Amino acid sequence: MTDVELLPVAAPGETPVRVMTIAGSDSGGGAGIQADMRTFALLGLHGCVAVTAVTVQNSLGVTGFQEIAPETVAAQIATVADDIGVGAAKTGMLASAPIIDAVVAQCSASGIGRDGSSPLVVDPVCASMHGNQLLADSALDTLRDNLFPLATVVTPNLDEVRLITGIDVVDTGSQRDAAKALFDLGPAWALVKGGHLRSSDHSPDLLYDGAEFIELNHERIDTAHDHGAGDTLAAAITCALAHGYSVPDAVCFAKKWVTRGLAAAYPLGAGHGPVNPLWRVSGPY
Repeated sequence: MTDVELLPVAAPGETPVRVMTIAGSDSGGGAGIQADMRTFALLGLHGCVAVTAVTVQNSLGVTGFQEIAPETVAAQIATVADDIGVGAAKTGMLASAPIIDAVVAQCSASGIGRDGSSPLVVDPVCASMHGNQLLADSALDTLRDNLFPLATVVTPNLDEVRLITGIDVVDTGSQRDAAKALFDLGPAWALVKGGHLRSSDHSPDLLYDGAEFIELNHERIDTAHDHGAGDTLAAAITCALAHGYSVPDAVCFAKKWVTRGLAAAYPLGAGHGPVNPLWRVSGPY
């Protein structure tokens, strides 16, 4: 099993590094801000949240969601950034074009983004693992045109790559084409995750900065319980970036973290169980 390098943890009474998730709530606790906060805490960081939507879901799927007013989403970001500070941030489910625009405007004003003082990881959540749509069709253009240029790194899975770029990734060549197409939308780095590439016996991720392709190829974990894997990966990247890691080092760290979480995943309800970062509290690492 992959060894995981752990991040520094503040001593008791000392303020930890602070990070933020801008995402939706998962009532089943497997993904969304719940998955992000688990990873933040178990990696020793203080997590803050800007809730964008409240979903009604369990292990079988999403049956509904309620968006939060865009001005409330922006206000959550502003009030945390102004007082507590944000070492790095990530986005997850953003639900609508007005929410995306509010996030873009406030992150820019708060110095969060590829050209600001705080890196921004964009996990472009368009659909749940069960196929439930979590982003309105009208919001895809806003995601591409307004949010991607603000991102330090974008982390779509292959279904999201298809929605965003129109490219169906089936092999190494099409994965490289997708990375180029994503990079052309404006992020500093594009990560094309290969966890859904079932033709491979490994999990081949590809990172691209417009000049260099970096291949990250780890073992594929044989489990049906992978709910929240994308959220967990993006959250771990965010934590590493907040500690000053480069993007390639942060992605490599996060890949190992989520692989261990998949190996420790557990069943929950009648459907898919979650990725499990709780392995850290039982050790050994």
